[in-house]
Amino acid sequence: MHIRRALRPNSSRGPRPRTSLRAVRAGGTLLAAAALLVSACTPGTTQRRTEPAAVAALAALPRATPPALSSYYGQKPSWRDCGVAGFECATVKAPLDYDRPAAGDVRLAVARKKASGPGKRLGSLLLNPGGPGGSAIAYLQHYAGVGYPEEVRARYDLVAMDPRGVSRSDSVQCLDDRDMDTYTQTDFTPDDRKETDALVAAYRKFAEGCGAHAARLLRHVSTVEAARDMDILRAVLGDGKLNYVGASYGTFLGATYAGLFPQRVGRLVLDGAMDPSLSARRMNLDQAAGFDGAFQSFAKDCVRQSDCPLGGPGATPKQVGDQLATFFRKLDAHPIPAGDAGGRGLGESLGTIGVIAAMYDQAAWPQLRAALTSAMKQNDGAALLALADSYYERDSSGHYTNLMYANAAVNCLDLPAPFADPEQVEEALPAFEKASPVFGRGLAWNTLNCAYWPVKPTGQSHRIEARGAAPIVVVGTTRDPATPYRWAQGLSRQLASARLLTFDGDGHTAYRRGSGCIDSAINTYLLQGTPPANGKRCS
Repeated sequence: MHIRRALRPNSSRGPRPRTSLRAVRAGGTLLAAAALLVSACTPGTTQRRTEPAAVAALAALPRATPPALSSYYGQKPSWRDCGVAGFECATVKAPLDYDRPAAGDVRLAVARKKASGPGKRLGSLLLNPGGPGGSAIAYLQHYAGVGYPEEVRARYDLVAMDPRGVSRSDSVQCLDDRDMDTYTQTDFTPDDRKETDALVAAYRKFAEGCGAHAARLLRHVSTVEAARDMDILRAVLGDGKLNYVGASYGTFLGATYAGLFPQRVGRLVLDGAMDPSLSARRMNLDQAAGFDGAFQSFAKDCVRQSDCPLGGPGATPKQVGDQLATFFRKLDAHPIPAGDAGGRGLGESLGTIGVIAAMYDQAAWPQLRAALTSAMKQNDGAALLALADSYYERDSSGHYTNLMYANAAVNCLDLPAPFADPEQVEEALPAFEKASPVFGRGLAWNTLNCAYWPVKPTGQSHRIEARGAAPIVVVGTTRDPATPYRWAQGLSRQLASARLLTFDGDGHTAYRRGSGCIDSAINTYLLQGTPPANGKRCS
């Protein structure tokens, strides 16, 4: 039900991750091997402009470590075998409440793969795949630990920490699997008051479940707190500065770290960047436009393929969109069989999520065409349901990870809710439907979940300047559906030391997705400390 921002670690050279699909923050994440051409790149320049003064900048913390936190900064983790060859695991503690360190601890799960050599070790490289809610440890163990460039793995200890509230760290829990199945099937494009009330009831039940099962933690899973945890980890690992690669929501986390601790910034890569100066409503509206752009690209490609079920040669993207919208309306009225052992059919909500999941990467478009063909022509929703399940991180036994729970918990704490009630959503529907005729209505209603959250938000929109930080590489993809390119431009204008690196292409994020130009620029920065020229473009 929540649209998320997330990393898609694809590579034409790296190994295929263990699962075919995953998903994270206001959008989903597709993990499919992408056979992309090595791209050419050209340097360029980027114009900077002043952000509105009405949005305050994130203030840096004092350089000196407060005495009350010294025991956290000085802890010595006990590393052990993870049970996955080549990886070590440990647990690190951080204060639950940084304003009251004596109030208790939160346990943070950490994993690492030590530098393999040869060459001088460059320290630790912390990785975050996005979210909020994505497991950094799973990403490290099942992709980055073997899929990152050999020369990077040789020189860095690759490190991952599941943020507070996520997966193997102290985690947020909300619903049991059966209730989560019901929740994901709730109609999030209500047609009348009865359906609107049912959607509100679903959001309330979800929120109440989180409040009941994670009352202690729910108030302390903000991005600012997670960024402060990263500084404890930096010290525990023995690094003077933080080296970091974050994607999607991970860029917000990394930029927040830079804003709080600018003097401790080492080599930071923020791929698929978010703009922290935007309100939740603006971000969701931008994202609706981003998904529409991705769908336009898919539609143009689809009608050139012999197996496109949405139109033949010469059909326009609007005609393709109309065909898909008609299909969604049919699913709304009559869900179709999906071969699910639990008896789930494919209705409009799950069908829409299945399509959205494939918008993250053009490598998934053949899979989507096949799934739509099965659903539309053979009345078989199994393949489209599989896409939706992978987006929600639901396995074949019907068990969900805590991805969606952590996602909502962090989002609803970081920013005030964009809408307070259904009436405000209805007023905004024309703007969302204009931004995305196919997905806009659902994305608008999707934003209502935080209105019923049991914990008040502690964050607000702000600029991040990180004055005094070393050069930070901000990466944007021009047709990124989940983190629109304008967000990368916005963040690069805020960060005093930003170097904007642009990939002119489709899909979510850019590093390790097949562009030799992007990979070379980032690898050179990580290994030699030389950032790309500000405004460099790869195509």
